Amino acid sequence: MNKLGIIGGSGLYNMEGLENSKWIKVNTPWGNPSDDILQAEFKGKEIFFLPRHGRGHTINPSNINFRANIDALKQLGVTDIISMSAVGSLKENLEPGTFVIIDQFIDRTFARVKTFFDKEIVAHVSMAKPTSPGLMNTCEKVLKKLKIPFQKGGTYLVMEGPQFSTFAESNLYRSWGLDVIGMTNMPEAKLAREAEIRYATVAMVTDFDCWHKEHEDVSVEQVISTLLSNAEQAKKVVAEVVMSFEEDIDAKDPANHCLDVAIITDKKLWTKETIQRLSTIAGRVLNK
Repeated sequence: MNKLGIIGGSGLYNMEGLENSKWIKVNTPWGNPSDDILQAEFKGKEIFFLPRHGRGHTINPSNINFRANIDALKQLGVTDIISMSAVGSLKENLEPGTFVIIDQFIDRTFARVKTFFDKEIVAHVSMAKPTSPGLMNTCEKVLKKLKIPFQKGGTYLVMEGPQFSTFAESNLYRSWGLDVIGMTNMPEAKLAREAEIRYATVAMVTDFDCWHKEHEDVSVEQVISTLLSNAEQAKKVVAEVVMSFEEDIDAKDPANHCLDVAIITDKKLWTKETIQRLSTIAGRVLNK
């Protein structure tokens, strides 16, 4: 059975129409997730919400326990994740209020643990196509239906933060031809792939970063103002996606069974302790 998880801002779990809602505390081998996870039903469909920064936005992007977040969602049976992320625009045509369906990432973070396979068992998953084609198609249909301005396809540069870019950095990233910049989708996307969870990002533009000479330097007030507007649109997107995402699931999705060809460590060297720690993420292949 396919189950949808939403990682994003705290306001998303207030969307109208949720029934039988309950917050679930999930323990993981990697520590605590950002928050409890909201399990709910929407028109008969089960859905899970995880506030990435915790309710009230108390967790710095660099301090998010990405491993615990992904492990917790997989424990609850989540097979597909839509990541709703606030980003800055690096292009003139991507104005605040525009949504971008991301298909590529450049990871410029440096202070985060980026793999579940960091001890004893080594695995190399492919990240050539880091997002799910099926989920991207669903998001495209939904954004068209809701008449929300969007772009399908785009490269998201993930920076460390929590500070915004310098003017020089912003222009460097623009010279690379990138589309948007943010602080949260790496290593989230990499860990979702290691967990064999289909993943897509809907990036919501809040500002022009600091490169745009006709706009003020990025401020929290500016970002929050656009975030509030985007949040209402995001709720509508989630409501539509949960009802239709299964229609576009691709049997050839790059996340499906990707661990079959990823683990390189000799099975004779695996210990029970490590197999247990990875049981949620890789139990399908480790327990064969």
